[in-house]
Amino acid sequence: MKTIIRYTLAVATLIASFAAGAQNTRSGYFVDDYTYRFQLNPAFGNSRGFVSMPGIGNLNAGVNGNLNVDDVLYNINGRTTTFMNPGVKASDFLGNIADVSKLRVNTKIDIFSIGFKGFGGYNTINLNARADVGLNLPKSLFSLLKEGVSNQTYNIDDLAARGTAYAEFALGHSHNINKEWRIGITAKFLVGAGNIDARLHNANLTLGTDEWTVTSDAEINSSLKGLTYKTDINNLTQHRYVNGADVDGAGIGGYGFAVDLGVIYKPTLPVLRDFTFSAAVLDLGFINWNNNILASTNGPRTFTTDKYIFNVDDDAINSFDNEWDKIKDDFGAIYELDDMGDRGKRTTALGATVNVGVEYTFPLYRRLSFGLLNTTRINGAYGWTDFRLSANIAPVKCFDASVNVAAGTYGMGLGWLINLHVPGFNLFLAMDHTVTKVSKEYVPLSSNASVNFGLNFPF
Repeated sequence: MKTIIRYTLAVATLIASFAAGAQNTRSGYFVDDYTYRFQLNPAFGNSRGFVSMPGIGNLNAGVNGNLNVDDVLYNINGRTTTFMNPGVKASDFLGNIADVSKLRVNTKIDIFSIGFKGFGGYNTINLNARADVGLNLPKSLFSLLKEGVSNQTYNIDDLAARGTAYAEFALGHSHNINKEWRIGITAKFLVGAGNIDARLHNANLTLGTDEWTVTSDAEINSSLKGLTYKTDINNLTQHRYVNGADVDGAGIGGYGFAVDLGVIYKPTLPVLRDFTFSAAVLDLGFINWNNNILASTNGPRTFTTDKYIFNVDDDAINSFDNEWDKIKDDFGAIYELDDMGDRGKRTTALGATVNVGVEYTFPLYRRLSFGLLNTTRINGAYGWTDFRLSANIAPVKCFDASVNVAAGTYGMGLGWLINLHVPGFNLFLAMDHTVTKVSKEYVPLSSNASVNFGLNFPF
């Protein structure tokens, strides 16, 4: 199990570090002059053309999760320590942990973008580097780490990690159908860099004082050019198992295609004329990978060993803490994933995102509006949802701002955006999740944080 966690976390961290650059802030959905609103709904069109500053047209650093720093770090006698400290009660720690702890990084580096009017509507061209990283940690895993043999049976299901990185070339167009309806579409041509999908479908662990029995079912699918698994021999079973990976070189891993679809409805009926309704489906598509390097248990596998003997006495030589130090580097051997080699091509779907919004323009001051946006990520075990209520104002022609509150899979949050746009110059700064609490070392205590910045040139 540690091999799975270590390997997939390393890949996810690498991809996230490479791509932690830009995504579109949802705080800008109802801000008319937010330059990249068309990437939240392709039916939106800007009032002017623009060209981005290469590399910094739309920069973002952010992460989402429901496992916070202050859930795993504690202050004991004036010192910062982890939840493993005996001074932290198991009931207190586990009471703060969700059934599944989730971490998500969905990022987009805007390499170059341009928008312009023409062909009866508004058109966009974008070149982006993108990554989608997800990690799921079941609560039973934390129970095992914290409780040890005090709870002798553990069912660790659905431990999973996934990372995908690719380049995207996008062509978008939107136009009015009539006075009420506007539609948009963006076609995306994708070049895959790599995909890792690791899943521990099931693991039943029985920890006894005389032996440890494990039944596991796990696999890792890797589509990354130049990747090979490293193996070792388990001296107990004389079985060769996967204990790491090497990547020799880099290159194109596959190709794909996706579309964004959007629609805006602005009623002309007097009773509804202050409302605007909109909806979009983003990243509806796939990537076809050239290879699939598989490591697997080949279905459920049972392993019993008396190599690790536990004692509930913390001072004993074979206490759980001491035995844990001995076995943590042997998890790969215990789960014994086989190197199944290259299984050929495979196709993976992108995680689609659905945005549905309604905006109400205040009739007594039409520069003020209120919006409600629901964003839902459809991506299996890595999906999430977010509801955002915002107030948006444009007091002068060259300035817009939004403030909003959010609630969803990752809890509550406060977002905002300020947008300056004068002839020939556009600068925006936003946060979908504002950091409100930090440690004394200025480390954010929440796993929800984002900063969005962009510099563009309207024309």
